[in-house]
Amino acid sequence: MPHGGTRSLPGRFQSVDWPRDMIISKTPYRISFFGGGTDYPAWYRRHGGAVLSTTIDKYCYISCRVLPRFFDHKYRVVWSHIENVSSIGEILHPAVREGLRYLGVNGEMGLEIHHQGDLPARAGMGSSSAFAVGLIKVITALKGQMLDKHQLALAAIDFEQNVLKENVGSQDQMATAYGGFNIFRFNRDGSIQAEPITLPPERIRDLERHLVMLYTGTSRLSSEIAGEIICQVSQRQEVLQQMRQMVDRAVDILRGPESIIEFGRLLDRSWHLKRQLADKVSNPAIDRIYRKALESGAVGGKLLGAGGSGFMIFFVPPEKRMQLQQALEGYLQVPFRFEKQGASLIHYSNDD
Repeated sequence: MPHGGTRSLPGRFQSVDWPRDMIISKTPYRISFFGGGTDYPAWYRRHGGAVLSTTIDKYCYISCRVLPRFFDHKYRVVWSHIENVSSIGEILHPAVREGLRYLGVNGEMGLEIHHQGDLPARAGMGSSSAFAVGLIKVITALKGQMLDKHQLALAAIDFEQNVLKENVGSQDQMATAYGGFNIFRFNRDGSIQAEPITLPPERIRDLERHLVMLYTGTSRLSSEIAGEIICQVSQRQEVLQQMRQMVDRAVDILRGPESIIEFGRLLDRSWHLKRQLADKVSNPAIDRIYRKALESGAVGGKLLGAGGSGFMIFFVPPEKRMQLQQALEGYLQVPFRFEKQGASLIHYSNDD
């Protein structure tokens, strides 16, 4: 496989000594600042790409345990539904059903899987990839194997793109697996490199103080919008090249002596470019919110994810934050901090 051969994950389930304890994965959601769109394989395998992103202290949690044999059902999956079924093929949740098959679960033991999230799904925060990363991490941990961050990300990319056949890029899986502030570079040969961005703590705090995130109150399936973007990459070469160049410019701003305000201005220019990628990236409601934010003191901002709806982030001088909050008081504002741990296990014990 082009992403590192994740089909050959070691140790399938044929003869696993199953633990009796519960394992819980904790996977952060991400904010993508610059370079989105250049992480689609249809683009970067021809031109290369790069994305600047960070993860935040809002998480996807997946718990998993072996289901005791005395239950009538073999698999219990709890999400927005509660499923008690006898076989993997009966599971309605597509990522769980196909994920168990992908990871070689063969029905030797029953499983109970619960999903909880701090933020709503389909809202531009990389929730589907956070779920994929968390599911792979918890199932592989259940059988006593620990993938490193890169292996975990590549497995999630392979799973989403080649098994679920989703119109997703390759940045979200990398971001949620690694955690922290990173540039991810997508190479023409299909390889991906992670470059952590090291900044003075005060510079990080300064950036945090200038960011406001709000929820537009809607959610959508991004696959349709992403599919439109993918179909038009050949007609959007100049736009995508400019968006790629903004990644390096943004890092220069953060690492250099320039005012942090320049980061916000660059976000504004990036948003105007992103709107050119596909008709459905924005809409009149999103445009009204963005315009009202600028009128209330924001320097720049963007809609997170592929587009259409979900979460928006704005770059606002701290002294104008209250003014913006009052102007957009009809929308839920979500306080957050950057995080740097990435996907982790918050509970993992075995019988040893």
